[in-house]
Amino acid sequence: MQAYAPGRVELLGNHTDYNDGVVLSAAIDRGITMAGELSGDSIILLQSDGPQVRHDLDYRWPEPSTTHKWANYPLGVVRILLEEGYEVPGFSATISSTLPTGAGLSSSAALEVATCMLIEKLAGYSLESMARAKLCRRAENEFVGVNCGLLDQASSVFGKENAAVFLDCRAESIDTVPFPKGFALLITNSGIKHQLVGGEYNERREQCFEAARILGVRALRDATTEQLLNAEMPELTRRRALHVTGEIERVFAGVEYLRAGDGAAFGKLMFASHESSRTNFENSTPELDALVEIAHTIDGVYGSRLSGGGFGGATVSLIDPTKSETIMTRLTNEYKQRTGIDCMTYLTTLATGAN
Repeated sequence: MQAYAPGRVELLGNHTDYNDGVVLSAAIDRGITMAGELSGDSIILLQSDGPQVRHDLDYRWPEPSTTHKWANYPLGVVRILLEEGYEVPGFSATISSTLPTGAGLSSSAALEVATCMLIEKLAGYSLESMARAKLCRRAENEFVGVNCGLLDQASSVFGKENAAVFLDCRAESIDTVPFPKGFALLITNSGIKHQLVGGEYNERREQCFEAARILGVRALRDATTEQLLNAEMPELTRRRALHVTGEIERVFAGVEYLRAGDGAAFGKLMFASHESSRTNFENSTPELDALVEIAHTIDGVYGSRLSGGGFGGATVSLIDPTKSETIMTRLTNEYKQRTGIDCMTYLTTLATGAN
């Protein structure tokens, strides 16, 4: 039995998901495959690049591992399924990935979704799609300890070929928006590992919640940029919140540009998004900034920005596919000259979700 879940790129809507906002993302043609079979007992065996992880469900429910942290993503899904009353049979599974690790392309969510789908297939039941995404988010929130929103898991579940995924995080509703022809996405891994577990992500989250409390609104989805500019609050808190309200505005504008087939206008929103990440939210890095600055100078690049939570990882650029070879060569060479680091580029397509 086999299950596959793709990674994702965030096109617009950085850190808006846990603020009840809106996000545009896309599932990509790289992901995680889990091949498994029933073990005939209560034993779970997980095999990835590292040592095999073994867990006996008759002994206890899974607890987070400190020695094999990668296993917390599938074990977290097992734990939440059990808590929700679903059957989880013993099984063995081998995990393989075509996603570059640490690039901020949501390999963790892809692993969670692939695990859930494999267990569903082995146990003979099927969750509703949004229920699957929300269950996998719970695994990351409660078991792994990252207070992420629904973006990553929903993107992996609901991805559609040649379409962006529009997620309304408050309504927990999904729409797909056709991607304009004549444009492609280029992912560039900065070589600086993306890391969300712990400090910076949770700190930014709390700063957003603080701004909402000061404004007296349920979430920053209910605030406007004008309100923030006129409110009394710590300047750092204001800048964090301005990033979120600006991103929400850019998402709504971006949906209209995509529907109109105006990729060039959409690209300008991507550049504006990155600048806000750099100055307001401060979740970029010098390396990500360098990639975006270089991309801005290359003919055939319409927009570029960090993708995902930030703090390392990758950028996503909207490009003219007929100029992709020149663009990739210039990005690679100029980034190496500027930083001394080798980056990796991946021309990608917008792909179908988990199956």
